Parts: sequence; C-alpha cells; structure tokens
Amino acid sequence: MGHGSQSRRQFPSTGIPAVPRKIGPVTSEQTKTFDLSASFKAYDVRGIVGDSITAEIVEAVGAAFVDILQLEGQTVLVGGDMRPSSPEFSKAFADGAATRGANVQLLDLISTDELYFACGSLNAAGATFTASHNPAEYNGIKMSKAGAQPISSESGLKEIQALAEQYLNAGNIPAAATRGLIGVRDVLKDYAEYLRQLVDLSGSRPLKVVVDAGNGMAGLTTPAVLGDALLPKLPFEIIPLYFELDGSFPNHPANPLEPANLRDLQAAVIEHGADIGLAFDGDADRCFVIDEKGEPVSPSAITGMVARREIARAQAQGESNPTIIHNLLTSRAVPELVEHDGGRAVRTRVGHSFIKAVMAEEGAVFGGEHSAHFYFRDFWNADTGMLAAMHVLAALGEQDGPLSELGREYEPYVSSGEINSEIDDKAGAVERVRADFAGEDITVDTMDGSTFTANDGSFWFNLRPSNTEPFLRLNAEATNRATMERVRDRVLSLVRG
Repeated sequence: MGHGSQSRRQFPSTGIPAVPRKIGPVTSEQTKTFDLSASFKAYDVRGIVGDSITAEIVEAVGAAFVDILQLEGQTVLVGGDMRPSSPEFSKAFADGAATRGANVQLLDLISTDELYFACGSLNAAGATFTASHNPAEYNGIKMSKAGAQPISSESGLKEIQALAEQYLNAGNIPAAATRGLIGVRDVLKDYAEYLRQLVDLSGSRPLKVVVDAGNGMAGLTTPAVLGDALLPKLPFEIIPLYFELDGSFPNHPANPLEPANLRDLQAAVIEHGADIGLAFDGDADRCFVIDEKGEPVSPSAITGMVARREIARAQAQGESNPTIIHNLLTSRAVPELVEHDGGRAVRTRVGHSFIKAVMAEEGAVFGGEHSAHFYFRDFWNADTGMLAAMHVLAALGEQDGPLSELGREYEPYVSSGEINSEIDDKAGAVERVRADFAGEDITVDTMDGSTFTANDGSFWFNLRPSNTEPFLRLNAEATNRATMERVRDRVLSLVRG
C-alpha cells in the first residue's frame, strides 16, 4: 500500500456511543481507587495483563493520551505486537482516543520501529502495544508524539497517567463534541521500501542469513524487508527460526540480551554454514549479531561498524564533521574510530530517552548503545534493529572476508560484559572502590554512576546502581584479558565485601 493509499472505514457501531462512557471498577468494591504507578515506568507502560494493565485501563489511557497531547480532530496511530492481549488493547485504546475526538488509524500487527516509522513519515502521534522482551504474561504501551518524538515521564507520560487515573476513578470518559472515526491502515510495505532506500543491498555478494525472530514481530518484518514477501528479492538466502507470531514464546524468551536465548541461533548458523545470524527481541527494535563461527559480535562493534558507514555517507553528502552518539558503556573503540574517520563522538548516559534527546540536540547522524539499541537521524532519531542489521549486511556483503574477521577490527579491547551484584548499600560499595583506587593514576567521572578510567589507557570500568532493583552493575574494559580480569575481580571483591 503506497504512502497516499489508505483504507478508511468506521467500525460497526459497537464502540463507545457519543455520551459519557461508564467504566466499571476493577473489583466489585465500589470504592476502588485506581493507581497506575505499578505499570507506568520512566519511558513506557508495562504490566501484567489482567492485573496492572486491562482493557478498561487502556481505554482511559487512550483518552488521556489525546487530551494531554491535544490531539482532538487529529490522527492517532495505534498498533500492537503478537501478544494475545494486543488486539483487544489496541481496540480499547482506539475507543478511548475516539471518544475524546481523535481519528484513529489501526495499524494492526507492527514492530515498535514500524510505529516510529509511521509516526515519523505520517507526522502523527501513536501508540503500540508491546512488552518488548518481557515474558508472555506482560503487555505494555510505547507511545510517541508526531514525528516519532519519544514520550517519557519527563515529556507527558506522568500527565497521561494522572488524567487516566482521574477518568478511571470518576467512572467515565467524557465524550468530545464530535466522536473520532476509527479506520485501518497498513504501513508494512511503506516501512520496508523506506528502509531499502536508506541501505542499498542489491549489490551485496550472496549471503546466507539465519534470523531468529523468537516468535516476535521480526517474523513479520524480516520477510518484508530482507525477503521477497513484498519487494524484489535481495541476494540473500534467509533461513528462518521461530517466525511464527506467538506471544506465548514457545521456543525461548524473545530477549537476545540473555546468552541462553542465542543458543538456537548459534547452532543454526554452524549447521547451515551461514555467513551471519541475526536475533531480534519481541518487538523487533533491537538486533543482536552472530558471526559465521557462532560467536556474538558485540553491540559496541556493531556501533562502530554502522558509525563508519554513516560517517562516510554524511561526508559524501557534504557534512564535514558528522556526529555519532554513544553511551558511556560502549567500548572506547567507538569514539576512537569515530575521531579517526573524521567524525565527532559525543558520550551520553544510558537510556533511549537520553540518546534520542542528544541525537536531536547535536544533529547526530547515528547513535549506539551497549544494549543493541541503534538510533538513526534518517529514522527520526528513533531506534531500529532492522536498519542496523541492514548496515551490517551491507558491510559484510561489500567485502570478501568472513564476519569474524570484519568484527575483530571493531573489537580491539576485552570487555567483562555487565555483571550484577545484589547489595543493599550500593553507595557504600562504590565508596569502598573509590577509596581503594584513590592513590592510583585514575580519573573518575559521575555522568551515570561512576566511571574509573586509568590515565595510561589500560582499562576503565563503570559502576551503576540500578534504579529499580538492589543491583550494582559493573562494566569493565581493558587492553588485554589479563588486565580486564584483574580489574574485574578486584572491583567485585570490594563491592561484595
């Protein structure tokens, strides 16, 4: 379906009538007070279906979304992932939004980056129902302003929560003067065409690619973008793993950050003699990469690989000093490579709302995180795992060597990975480390947690307290394995006391 074509129809009149809509209490207890703080997080909404997220709650959130963002008379886009509750929740959100006068376009099954594409290309606000990599009993809402601008607790989410609670506790959503229409729109082909315009893969050497969708939304987007379901065939043989959309996740959790969830992909890459393996999370906004030996390529290496391509492309278009964003936990190889290639590296805190904000402020062409979130200026500063995967396929396909060799260029240092220590006095643990390293030639900064950097360049490590769990998180990197292990073990012995 092209950009201009769209299917508009009003659903049968089984939705909300244009009168105040009574919302029954969650329990038979008439004095029930709604408090949505259990499901409203810093960047999105996430809760257990039937408990902290229900159709009734979602309907009120849809109404509040329209009111807080002043969307009466405007278009709101609503989609969802393959979780069993997503269709019901999409309809409930649409009903709430239409009651408050917004015209809703239901996008049906979409990945999270498809929502960002739709909000960006159509310049409309939207929401998608997903709990990303969380287990099957969860669902949630990721919301976006027009132009794919993120909504967080600092940019409207708290106000949406407060107004939704008000509607729920009052027992009704007041109707706008004119009820909005609810129509249907398919954006999958437009999304696939747009991504293919950004990275031309038609000239790649033939590649055998194993993709583990984890029964998540990449099972829908991969055939559309990398396969020939909607567009001409690329020089790739796609070997699918778990492409069946199934929100009960029957094979493994759709969380490739956990090494156990990569094992099937690693085995399949070896078995098929594939050139590369790709693993997506449940809502397909993150992508992890496996080389031909079945070994993971770190997200820092992917950040460097994509940064190099985006710097070159920006320079070819006349941009003299393209900016690349990286969070403080990515390998220091990233800023070194960026500077080497004539770009400007900007370091930021962890977290997608920070990255997106800095991307916009700095006019950055690309941003990467150690957690495999990759952000693109050409994608409205939003993150998309699929576009990152396409860049890696292009980098691999334009040269003859295997991915293991290519990846090694971008991973000159040895990393510990993230190590969690469960302790109550996190601040005290950090102070013990600070005191122990005090006499050494170390620089400490506190941008996000505490980062200790050896001034001779031999190592750095970061200690960050979790905001939501009793964990202190350690990430360490060094010029060789012996140094990394020595620093890691020393820090952990101090932290764990």
